Amino acid sequence: MTQTIPKLAPGALSDIRVIELGQLLAGPYCGQLLGDHGAEIIKVEDPATGDPMREWGREKPYGKSLWWPIVARNKKSVTANLRTPEGQQIIKDLVADADMLLENFRPGTLEKWGLGYEVLSEINPKLILIRVSGFGQTGPYATRPGYASIGEAMGGLRYVVGDPDRPPSRCGISLGDSLAATFATIGALSALHHRDLTGRGQIIDASIYESVFAYMESLIPEWELGNYQRERTGPTLPNVAPSNVYPTKDGESVLIAANMDTVFRRLAGAMGMPELAADERYATHSARGANEVELDEIIGKWSSQWTSEALLEHLANHSTPAGRVYTAKDILADPHYQAREAIVRIPDPVLGEFPMQNVFPFLSETPGEVKWVGPDLGEHTDEVYSQLLGYDANRLADYRERGII
Repeated sequence: MTQTIPKLAPGALSDIRVIELGQLLAGPYCGQLLGDHGAEIIKVEDPATGDPMREWGREKPYGKSLWWPIVARNKKSVTANLRTPEGQQIIKDLVADADMLLENFRPGTLEKWGLGYEVLSEINPKLILIRVSGFGQTGPYATRPGYASIGEAMGGLRYVVGDPDRPPSRCGISLGDSLAATFATIGALSALHHRDLTGRGQIIDASIYESVFAYMESLIPEWELGNYQRERTGPTLPNVAPSNVYPTKDGESVLIAANMDTVFRRLAGAMGMPELAADERYATHSARGANEVELDEIIGKWSSQWTSEALLEHLANHSTPAGRVYTAKDILADPHYQAREAIVRIPDPVLGEFPMQNVFPFLSETPGEVKWVGPDLGEHTDEVYSQLLGYDANRLADYRERGII
């Protein structure tokens, strides 16, 4: 008879247990989000190599990944070789008392290991299977390998990012992975609510390319109905003005967004040029969009007379949205970030006090928490397998000797 490990400290999902398979970011970031809000995340890694994220983001002075402590925070690490019958049985034993299984292998991998949903749901009909992949579980591209960069390209994002005189660019983060993980989390929570009503689990199919595509606004009807193809436009959006990055006399860049009619009137007042808001070239949203270039020149000439700090204060006094383009250094120094505790510092046995993003969003009654940084490989193997699954010391020793854990 199996025993139950006590659930984690309070959080909205503190009664939920998630078995996390897979690696890198698209799946594990979903696990991070669930764990941030209290879910118990048992991360299963290959005993020989572990998740490659343990090596990514390495900084030579530290000799340790600066990414792993974040994406694996609040997780328990156990090991199992899923290519062996014993490793596959470990997963079956774990899902018997789990709420969710999270994986981001290439479609068909779980089935190859005898761990498809038809097998796992027989063990636990309430199980929610979260599947994150490049192209989804069905369709002609399903079995193709897919990373964030490919999903961003095929989802339509890469084509519109960058300056018009250069090839398509990318954001400096793995945006496709994070979007897929976020949609997977939404799907998991929706399925959890459905399970509360019906008692039945289900499969969540979240692909990277469709997660990117979901953010592409009116891209499709603009082409099909309006015969208009969005192109790369640098820091602006076509026909949305003013909304750009403007220079200051101290060499900083300030983004001003005043494209709404009422807000533009406030900006014109702040500039000491209220007549701009009555000028037929700038009086309406459409007119400003048609005359975006010359309007940006007027605003840039005005903004360059101010230091960034004085400009931001002046615009705030006139209720005009504006902000500097931040680096990590700027974020750490910003009093608003500090006031909202958007950055937390968690002890790391190697790196000492480790700064990272706090849990988000904030919940007033059941706030999430970062309890610990990403664990060592297999740090919780004995705890989980002995306490949760009832494996004795001899069995664990045998599995270790044979490379199963």
